[in-house]
Amino acid sequence: APPTDFLALCSDNLPDPAIDPADDENPEDYFNTVLYTGDGGTRNITGVGFQPDLAWFKSRSAARFHVWTDSVRGVKKNIYSNSTNAEQEFTGGLTAFNSDGYTIVHDSDINSINENGASIVAWNWKAGGTAVSNGNGSITSQVSVNTEAGFSIVSYTGTGSAATVGHGLGKVPAWIIIKNRGTGNREWVIYHHQSEGVPQNFGMFFGASPSVQPFDDDSAFNDTAPTADVFSVKDSASTNNAGEGHIAYCFAEIEGYSKFGRYAGTGGSDNSFVYLGFRPAWFLLKRVNSTGDWVLYDNKRDPVNVGSNRVSANLSNTELTGASNYGIDFVSNGVKFRSGQADTAVSGGTYIYMAFAEQPFKYANAR
Repeated sequence: APPTDFLALCSDNLPDPAIDPADDENPEDYFNTVLYTGDGGTRNITGVGFQPDLAWFKSRSAARFHVWTDSVRGVKKNIYSNSTNAEQEFTGGLTAFNSDGYTIVHDSDINSINENGASIVAWNWKAGGTAVSNGNGSITSQVSVNTEAGFSIVSYTGTGSAATVGHGLGKVPAWIIIKNRGTGNREWVIYHHQSEGVPQNFGMFFGASPSVQPFDDDSAFNDTAPTADVFSVKDSASTNNAGEGHIAYCFAEIEGYSKFGRYAGTGGSDNSFVYLGFRPAWFLLKRVNSTGDWVLYDNKRDPVNVGSNRVSANLSNTELTGASNYGIDFVSNGVKFRSGQADTAVSGGTYIYMAFAEQPFKYANAR
């Protein structure tokens, strides 16, 4: 028997997660990955499990752009994590968000979404549907927020000088992605709460300079940490260009559902273990003490261990498959690296990560 005031060491005695299957809710109610083959026409994609507010598409079998469409900017409006292009609108693409997915129409300008015969992955998040006005910051924003899942989509118009923007989460965001919608050649600027010693002093890129390390630049976030109500911007043309529209995707950590942290690689086949508190469904990483690509794994493209199917958020390249030097295990409470590749877990490498759950540790089995 355990000593007085202590519990037996077993999964039943773990704390209840914030998104609790015992209460008839699951992580896949808020994040899910779908796979499909393009048909070159018009079709409905179902199986998401909810009406998404952010859909991120990538062709696995062809070198095509990463396409992001969200409910706040509106259907047919596309931005690309591997490009600094301004927002573009076409006649096709994602043309409607539906209760269990979306309607897609092939358009040769955005082949990642429904190119005939292409193998395609789409990652989907649920925010709060129709955006509402948020006046918490000095800039009034339009926000679609899901506080339970710690995710908000924030639209705002830049002022060109130091300002704050309300994000609606009610918690301090750990990961913020910002894109200037109105002008090309503007980088995606990314805040991560563990990127460097004083993370609000640094930024990272997705787009044209994808391999750079975090850069010290107070113009992006005004050297000011985000709060439970707002994030800060200064005079960067990428995060606060005067008179131009910007979109921000903000994420707060939710116990048992999402985690945004940092780890050190140790190299070799018996490499680093990263504790998440859940069996992951999605894992994105970036080396921060050297150059390297953004590497993304998920549980649908790799349903069994060892996982090795990777795409890079900053590259239009086809999916890399069967590459043993990229090995990763998704386990019941985290990830275990099975290689020492420079982009993922080399000895001496320092990395940040972003992860979403398939199942909280309290209820998760190994795979």
